[in-house]
Amino acid sequence: MTDLYLPGLPFPLEPSGTPACEAVVEGGTLVLTSGPKSDMFIDPVGDEGARPDAGRLTGLPNDQDFTFAARVTVQFGEVFDAGVLLVYLSDRRWAKLCYEFSPQRRPTAVTVVTHGISDDSNSFATAGAPLWLRVTRSGRAWAFHASEDGAYWQLLRYFSLGETSGARVGFLAQSPAGPGCTATFDSISFQVGAPANLRDGS
Repeated sequence: MTDLYLPGLPFPLEPSGTPACEAVVEGGTLVLTSGPKSDMFIDPVGDEGARPDAGRLTGLPNDQDFTFAARVTVQFGEVFDAGVLLVYLSDRRWAKLCYEFSPQRRPTAVTVVTHGISDDSNSFATAGAPLWLRVTRSGRAWAFHASEDGAYWQLLRYFSLGETSGARVGFLAQSPAGPGCTATFDSISFQVGAPANLRDGS
């Protein structure tokens, strides 16, 4: 797969990870289909030599504060299928903002932050409609938000990965327990700067 250019993003997206994902761009919409048994998660009690991987598309924004968002629709099939916005610094420092099928088989906003090993935090469940996801860089910190209407943004996570310089951002589809998952990302936007208040819903 060659680099992809999406309207609304000022940088190209480069493929990486295995199994490779299939990407289709139609206008300003990105459709990603993951490979089988694809995931990024370093289990705190897992086998160190068996870390899973997943195909992804990421790009390198300028070294500045920014807000990166998309509306995500997922064809949920198996538990943990998800469409994801990803922040990636290295194979042991990254974070995922997911629209994921929970073990209760409910579409759910989920965050994962990895410093050597991963943590995992489920937020709120939805009725299955598309969910807006937003990644913000603010100085040395990151913020993950989700929205059911694209207007009011609920803060899910405020965290650090250490250095922010050199962080890549982009898209991922995952299917840890299944044969593959298709996620559609539309209304993709990238803006320089961070919201003045990360906690007031703006």
